[in-house]
Amino acid sequence: MVSNQYTEAFFKRLLNGETITANDPEAFKMKEASFLTRKLLVQLNNASDPAEIRSLLSQITDSEIDRSVDVFTPLYINYGKHTKIGKNVFINFDCVFLDLGGITIEDNVLIAPKVSLLSEGHPLSPNHRHSLAPGHIHIRKNAWIGAGATILPGVTVGENAVVAAGAVVSKDVPANTVVGGVPAKIIKAIH
Repeated sequence: MVSNQYTEAFFKRLLNGETITANDPEAFKMKEASFLTRKLLVQLNNASDPAEIRSLLSQITDSEIDRSVDVFTPLYINYGKHTKIGKNVFINFDCVFLDLGGITIEDNVLIAPKVSLLSEGHPLSPNHRHSLAPGHIHIRKNAWIGAGATILPGVTVGENAVVAAGAVVSKDVPANTVVGGVPAKIIKAIH
């Protein structure tokens, strides 16, 4: 068994945006961690009491989930410890968080059903495609992510911004704007 400090160093590499190659000797740790998270997710996704859901999500994220946070299950997370959730956040049904690259959700954020926050992807080159390329996702205060939207690695959604339903966001979203489409583009400003 490897030391916890050794394991934490590997996950910090991901959080720092380091691409992990397919032949990295520590890559197996990602699967091991996801299996542990899945055990808690089974409990979370079968719970109906909001306090129990928050308690289990606190265990998954290894951080305190405020009682003002509401989560409608099912919710799917592959790691969990790189997800930080602020106060008064609402996460609707059937969302997917791939958080090895880090996901920060600030206060007062609304996340609609079937939203995917994907902080990890793969290089385009076929020779390196099995590598994992992480990029932190940051959703700033009072943003609203519409149903079925996908936020890709490295994206920041600005304060008060709205991501329209079905949008695929591959670039930062300025504060006080509405974006939509595939790829998402600015539709209008919010005054």
